[in-house]
Amino acid sequence: MIDVYTSPTPNGHKVTVALEEMQLPYNVIGVDLSKNAQKTPEFLKLNPNGRIPVIVDRDNDDFVVFESGAILVYLAELSGQFLPKDPKQRSVALQWVMFQMGGVGPMMGQANVFFRYFPEKIPAAIERYQNECRRLFEVLDTRLGEAQYLAGDQYSIADMATWPWVRTYKWSGVNLEGLVHLRRWMDELQQRPACQKGVKLPGAMPDPSEMIRHAQKMVVR
Repeated sequence: MIDVYTSPTPNGHKVTVALEEMQLPYNVIGVDLSKNAQKTPEFLKLNPNGRIPVIVDRDNDDFVVFESGAILVYLAELSGQFLPKDPKQRSVALQWVMFQMGGVGPMMGQANVFFRYFPEKIPAAIERYQNECRRLFEVLDTRLGEAQYLAGDQYSIADMATWPWVRTYKWSGVNLEGLVHLRRWMDELQQRPACQKGVKLPGAMPDPSEMIRHAQKMVVR
């Protein structure tokens, strides 16, 4: 059994989508970010960085894994699914996982901060991060014009890592105009039952106004 400590965010949804796809038994433990539950001493013992998601593999001596990309790799290796065995193909999949971890997630996160949360509107900062998100989306679109999925012909953890972020493009204020391959991929994944269920866990997304109020408090700090 996998315990997954998570919240309704793109990084959290990566893991619940993966667990659904892999059909691994798991137990969801919601972490209330609005109450800074991720900063409690108990949680910091699991992840010293104080971020969700975190998993605890109860069948493997309560082994703890944090960082969403590392969790996806761990689960893929545990289940033997969604990560190619061939070294070159495996590398391609991991390259796109890292592209999401190092690019798509951080840039969309910064776009969210300056577009939605920051008390003072700074047009140059908003434009900088929205433009970078759009550039990264164009990279994804080019890749998906070459292959059905990010790692090639087979759906993989690279798609599970990236889709939960890209699907929130409106919240970041980024448009998808002209990105036909990216839209095709997004629509296809949206139809997968595991994706549909995974993004509903651990519950509904918070009210947008409450998200903004909480995020503004964190930014000011």
